[in-house]
Amino acid sequence: MRTVGELSAHVGGVVEGDPARGIAGVAGLSDAEPDQISFLASPLYARAARHSRAGAILVGLNVPRPNDSAVLVRAENPSLAFSRVCEIFAPEPVRFEPGVSPRAHVSPGAEIGEGVSIQPGAVIEPGARVGRRTVIGANCYVGHESRIGDDCVIYPNVCIRERVTIGNHVIIHCGAVIGADGFGFDISSAEAQKIPQIGTVRIDDRVEIGANATVDRARFGQTWIQEGAKIDNLVQVAHNVVIGKNSLIAAQAGISGSSRLGQRVILAGQAGIAGHVAIGDGAIVAAQAGVGKDVPPRLMVAGYHAQPIRQEQKMEASMRRLPEIIQRLRRVEQRLGQRSDDD
Repeated sequence: MRTVGELSAHVGGVVEGDPARGIAGVAGLSDAEPDQISFLASPLYARAARHSRAGAILVGLNVPRPNDSAVLVRAENPSLAFSRVCEIFAPEPVRFEPGVSPRAHVSPGAEIGEGVSIQPGAVIEPGARVGRRTVIGANCYVGHESRIGDDCVIYPNVCIRERVTIGNHVIIHCGAVIGADGFGFDISSAEAQKIPQIGTVRIDDRVEIGANATVDRARFGQTWIQEGAKIDNLVQVAHNVVIGKNSLIAAQAGISGSSRLGQRVILAGQAGIAGHVAIGDGAIVAAQAGVGKDVPPRLMVAGYHAQPIRQEQKMEASMRRLPEIIQRLRRVEQRLGQRSDDD
């Protein structure tokens, strides 16, 4: 149990109400009980906040009081502050003891750092190197001459193919495949002929890759996921793609070969990027958008084919009026027809 005052001090907030109120946990606005804290980060949830039973609510600095019962903790970024509060109440993380399971296969030619934990069923091939304190989960595969840095967590059933390089503090979730062959075929003859994919994959420090995501090796050179990028579940990154620092790629997005994303780019869910496209720093691609040409820095695009979002919204509004416009056009045609008959 913590007091609201203690939690506020932890996140650098300001209490509005009783700082001594006890808080035993965290919950969403609709589910929270009087001994729990929640947060309000968007006006879309103002109604839920009005009816919430939460004992305390994290809100923005200038947000009106959402209800009369909750103690407020005002913070500049309520969502981030709530994340820090969640850390206090979260259960202890699962920790794996250092060592190699007798049911793992580690080649004598592999290099294993101090404090590494290798779980049952894992396979580490000759020439591979695993850095200090890294965890290799059950049934993972680390291919020949691949390099994994320090303090990484490779969750179960991840496949890391040969000659892949992974930095420090990288997290790769279950089922991801790193370094599969890029989708390259010559179709000049009757049967598609495979183009050798002789490049590699480079993943820099503090990257996180979601479950069942795929990052293909380059045709030549490298597919490169730069420092701090975060990739969601079920994302496809094709050969020779570059994803810039601190970019965020949401679930089911697909990035075709040789495209380049700048720094802090956001791809929303199911966005599709054609091959050889450049997306500038800070650009945002809305959900289900299809991008077939370069996107300038700091521009938000939407739709298929993707265009500036304001233009897309205008077109969408016009499309919704099409039935009305068609009816009006028919009435005009009828009137013109009647006049023609009268003549």
